Amino acid sequence: MFDTLFSNTFEASSQRRPLPRRKGVIIGTGQVGMAIAYAMLIQNTLDEMVLVDVNRDKAEGEVMDLVHGLPFVEPTRIMAGTLADGSDADIVIITAGAKQRPGETRLDLVQRNVAIFKDMIPEIVRHCPDALLLVVSNPVDIMTYVTLRLSGFPSHSVLGSGTVLDTARFRYLLAQKLTIDPRSLHAYIIGEHGDSEVPVWSKANISGMNLCESGLVACDEGDRALLESIFEQTRNAAYEIIQRKGATCYAIGLGVTQIVQAILRDQNRVMTVSTLLQGQHGLENLCLSLPAVVNRSGVSRILNLSLPETELAQLRHSAETLQAVIRELDLS
Repeated sequence: MFDTLFSNTFEASSQRRPLPRRKGVIIGTGQVGMAIAYAMLIQNTLDEMVLVDVNRDKAEGEVMDLVHGLPFVEPTRIMAGTLADGSDADIVIITAGAKQRPGETRLDLVQRNVAIFKDMIPEIVRHCPDALLLVVSNPVDIMTYVTLRLSGFPSHSVLGSGTVLDTARFRYLLAQKLTIDPRSLHAYIIGEHGDSEVPVWSKANISGMNLCESGLVACDEGDRALLESIFEQTRNAAYEIIQRKGATCYAIGLGVTQIVQAILRDQNRVMTVSTLLQGQHGLENLCLSLPAVVNRSGVSRILNLSLPETELAQLRHSAETLQAVIRELDLS
């Protein structure tokens, strides 16, 4: 029966020219890794997805759970494997690493995660030499820098999720207070993905109408107190979520999916990803977030964001926070 049913189909399909396949590897099948995998699956982001984890049984179980939903979504080949199975991948998404504990800052994670990356990054380079590397593991700016240095890849090929999630939280909270759709509001969080992050009040706008064109200091006292409380909620959101449920995963899963789509679909989309600075605002030799153009090459350029002196000082303080950590790294 099956020979009769499919014989003509097989003959016809064998004559077609295969289309380029979008292939990605996700390293780490914890809550963040699987939120990314699920978001990418239901948004038809990849044609092939490889899940890699030191716990192979966990990875295989996650694959089983995902593939049972394939009748409901666009076709995607999903497998549990090793980095060798991702040798022709377009992108490697790194979520592996130590988990942030309640009360622990992202920077507290550094030493534990650097040790993990020293073993992992050379293996990625060996098996996936042509892939772009997208770092999600925290502290993401430091780990993006570590990945760049350990891999030897060009700077445009290594990026971190940066403040993409912080920017989304910021826009959501502002839009909620202003009773508008967050997609209609433009506002950015730049600098470190962490406690020293910087809200760019001077560029926050709705349809070109600035909320506070000269920065927060130019706002009247009542507005300033309200806006400061919104930023506090933005900055502390991860701590609040971790205290209540142990980890953040869903929103970062959606955010990383948007980054991957911008890359694979060559969208030239502006996103606050973490990337190597090379003189922007007088800063260099560190990774942090500024609005950057993301496309098939990774980060194609960083936008020249004009900032008032107060915000520029905050950005430099954020950079100094990261540089102090970088100076203590042992990447030998």
